[in-house]
Amino acid sequence: LASLLLASRSYAKAKGGGKPAASTSNRGKVRVKDPKGVASEDASASGESAASAGGADEIDAEFEMPTDPLPPTYDPALDVGPGGRPLFAFTDTFASFSHRGVNAYVDFTLDEWKAMLPEGLPAGMMKEFQDTRRCAVMVRESFLDLRDNFRRIVDPAITAKRKDTKRQIILDGPRSCGKSIALAMLVHWARTEGWLVFYVPQGKDWTHGGFFYRNTYSDLFDTPVLAGKVLQDFLKYNETRLQQLPCQIFEPIPLGEGTGVGMMKGADTVEMPEGSTLYDLIQTGITHSHAAVGVVVRLRKELSLVKDVPVLFAIDQYNSWFTFTEYQEPVTVRSCRSIHAKELTTVNAYRSMLHNDMMVGAFSHSTAVGKLRQELPDVPSDARLIFPRYTVDEAETVCHYYMRYFQIKICLVIAFEYRVIAGNCMCLQKLYLRDLWLLKGFVI
Repeated sequence: LASLLLASRSYAKAKGGGKPAASTSNRGKVRVKDPKGVASEDASASGESAASAGGADEIDAEFEMPTDPLPPTYDPALDVGPGGRPLFAFTDTFASFSHRGVNAYVDFTLDEWKAMLPEGLPAGMMKEFQDTRRCAVMVRESFLDLRDNFRRIVDPAITAKRKDTKRQIILDGPRSCGKSIALAMLVHWARTEGWLVFYVPQGKDWTHGGFFYRNTYSDLFDTPVLAGKVLQDFLKYNETRLQQLPCQIFEPIPLGEGTGVGMMKGADTVEMPEGSTLYDLIQTGITHSHAAVGVVVRLRKELSLVKDVPVLFAIDQYNSWFTFTEYQEPVTVRSCRSIHAKELTTVNAYRSMLHNDMMVGAFSHSTAVGKLRQELPDVPSDARLIFPRYTVDEAETVCHYYMRYFQIKICLVIAFEYRVIAGNCMCLQKLYLRDLWLLKGFVI
């Protein structure tokens, strides 16, 4: 905080002690380098901003949040974090981070994020990218603990030294404390390590929207539209790997109703021929909507038998699978009953954590599904992990990041006040917007 105070005072003096200037200019050349560390010459864009005459208008004009995208270059003058250490770490993976290098930002491009997570990015992560105009995430101590837990499971040498590992984890904690972002970072790391990851960024979609019907054979409700999308999403990143993994179950797959076409005439099941791969299995479900739900259920069983590569199930908005869906079943002419998530065939196949597979589920308190009891069905009693709020060091790093890239003059008040709020990026941004009028060129 002392470094923040000195930097803020120097910035305030440079701006004239808080007196509004008639115009400012930022013309000039700076020595920059790209994210890979290659130096280059880049002329900074010039622009002028005029101060308004009225009091309220003047404040709004001076502290209006910028919306134009930042240049895709690296400015060493802005790469300064707490204690003078670098704010950014230049790496292509989260695997290289040790606990000594925590509280550093990794700035991937949006295309790189979408390439590693084609199923979609969490809404909170996308909002953070839009607000900061950068696709950077901070590597926190809590994320490294989560990553190392699953790394020890796969690495026998590390597992022999430490046995306090969990194969099934539920990330719980305050709203917007970073659970979904940590889960997305875990998926990113696992895929760079060559793992096969079944990633669901929006678990609530499994319980809301789309065509559904009661399957008379299983007495559960099938959602063929959702099942087809699940198979397509899983194929986006894992296509090459799935072509190398053979099917190990050759029992007939039951057929259900197709999307808008009803039951298939003359056939109740479909069989996968000998020598089929998991890619062939998924293509069967995508091509024939009658088999989509059955293939999704079969895929869950097949992934449990894969031994050639580590398999991880990562489910965001996992708490949506323990409450009622938006689907309703008619009971009488004038009444309907709500269908619980456990009555859906797809959710019923993937919700349980009572197995030996590696699985992570993140609760999302922004989906408004209601508060759940401490002990959940089909979940180990020790699976829940409370994801922490920002520590003091993490909050200081975030303040440095926001102060430089939001171009705000000081953030000393926010650094003190974060302790009485949720301690996350969303609350820090709200404090910035609230106190902009107070932080007008002078230090409190």
